[in-house]
Amino acid sequence: MAHLLFRLRHVTDEEALEVRQLLGERGFDIYETQAGFFRLGVDAIWLRNPHQREAAEAALAEYQAERQVKARQAYDDAAARGEAPTLWRRLAAHPFQVLLVMVAVVMIILITLLPFIGLID
Repeated sequence: MAHLLFRLRHVTDEEALEVRQLLGERGFDIYETQAGFFRLGVDAIWLRNPHQREAAEAALAEYQAERQVKARQAYDDAAARGEAPTLWRRLAAHPFQVLLVMVAVVMIILITLLPFIGLID
């Protein structure tokens, strides 16, 4: 029976390509599924051969550990240069989007508290 090996939802194209190449190079018997138009399925990479499960999971764990180290190093380098993303940089880069989020939060708070405000009288 097939085993779900790697979900592709919220994964960058670069990472998905690297995972496909890694599994292909190591000779794992895999196939891919798409979620479909209505997103009822699962975007994922599946392992056909259950006997390869431990080796495939170990290879993915090794890959993800290496990717984490690279991402942490890239973030630390950006922070050292003063280019790391912060709240104020995001606000400056996308002021309209941040404003819309703040308005939505205030509206949700008001809608939530509206029944209790009427009880104050």
